[in-house]
Amino acid sequence: MLTRADALQLAEKTLKLSKFPECRVTIDTSEQAYTRFANNGITTAALGLRFTATIDAAREGSTGSASTDDLDDASLEAAVRRAEEIASIAPPSAEWMPDPGALEFSETRDFDEKTATARSPEMIPHIKTVIDAARSKGLVAAGLVERTHRVTAIANKRGLRASHRGADSGVTATIRAADGSSSGWAGHPATRFSEIDSAKVAADAIEKCLRWKAPRRLDPGNYTVVLDATATGDLVRLMSNAFNARGADEGRTFLSKRGGGTLLGEKLFPEFITLRSDPFDPRLPSSPWTNELLPARPMTWIDKGVIANLSYNRYWASKSGKAPTPAPGNTILEGSDTSQPDLIASVKRGLLVTHFFYIRAVNPQTLQQTGLTRDGLFLIEDGKITEAVVNFRFNESPVRLLQNTRKVGRSIRIRGLEGGIMVAPPLVADDFPFTSISDAV
Repeated sequence: MLTRADALQLAEKTLKLSKFPECRVTIDTSEQAYTRFANNGITTAALGLRFTATIDAAREGSTGSASTDDLDDASLEAAVRRAEEIASIAPPSAEWMPDPGALEFSETRDFDEKTATARSPEMIPHIKTVIDAARSKGLVAAGLVERTHRVTAIANKRGLRASHRGADSGVTATIRAADGSSSGWAGHPATRFSEIDSAKVAADAIEKCLRWKAPRRLDPGNYTVVLDATATGDLVRLMSNAFNARGADEGRTFLSKRGGGTLLGEKLFPEFITLRSDPFDPRLPSSPWTNELLPARPMTWIDKGVIANLSYNRYWASKSGKAPTPAPGNTILEGSDTSQPDLIASVKRGLLVTHFFYIRAVNPQTLQQTGLTRDGLFLIEDGKITEAVVNFRFNESPVRLLQNTRKVGRSIRIRGLEGGIMVAPPLVADDFPFTSISDAV
């Protein structure tokens, strides 16, 4: 791995090769270590290193970009020349904005040395915990233990210099019956590898697997649901890009008002719904700068049900007479002190959804999504889980979901199978549409 100083020095050296008036060099390095397991045994252990240098050159509004994963002098110079050649033949863009100059970026709490250096000796005990727990119940375990270490450095001709390092980790486990008739899933992402509780991951996945026996077939329709925090996060995270001011102004998002204008300042959600982003939140820290190289900062997007802010990039801000505001670097849906069992107890009749799978967009403007329930779907009657239910396909928007939410629980950091990461609570929502049966485990 390159250190921050190494990466910044490399960016400086590459920047000096450019002959254009505007140039930015980004050095990205990452190291990933992971161990996979399946059928109650380890299948793969790997360590991967990636190095990328990206050169963005500009002259009179014409831009060109080139990347290389070879960091020797000849390859870096060739990438610079390619970027400049592309810029030389590209038409100028009316929306091009020059990079900002020197700025100060606050450190985010995104790095832990033991996480960044964890290898198989630290990972295997977690795997053993999961596999031993599965075997004790006659079940079969599969999953992944991983950690990443990232270093990024940026230099441009306007004097901006910045570097950042981060580390992250996680454990996921799928527990299945030996005959494949039932399944349960659980995961635990963490900025610090030492905080991962693999025993709880195993226990949660095993409980879902053992409960999901002889599932009952229910008719498709609209149900009250209790969503596990992971299920909540996998849907709500899809709202983050919808706060783009330009999209709202141009009538392309759920925040566009019919006849023109936006819904900024209007109350669209219940009082207890607050959605925000914060690069300094220790549960989910993110980059100290935005993709436009402006300092990242906390932003509230929905404040007690009211649309509080829109994200303005520098071009749209200048055109609209607004100040630039950062897009969400992470997503945090505020919760409450209510436990998930208490949420379940509040439901007369409904479904507990523990996990979603294969979520895909249906309508970008309304954010309607389609996907499947997996790894544990259960009927709730009179506040208690009574039996397993055959899986459904759903068609729902996270916007409509939050509008129909009547209670939220305690927020935790989640990472689902769809790759989405956020801080989210379990919740109770009415009128959730399940459109067809998905006859699979």
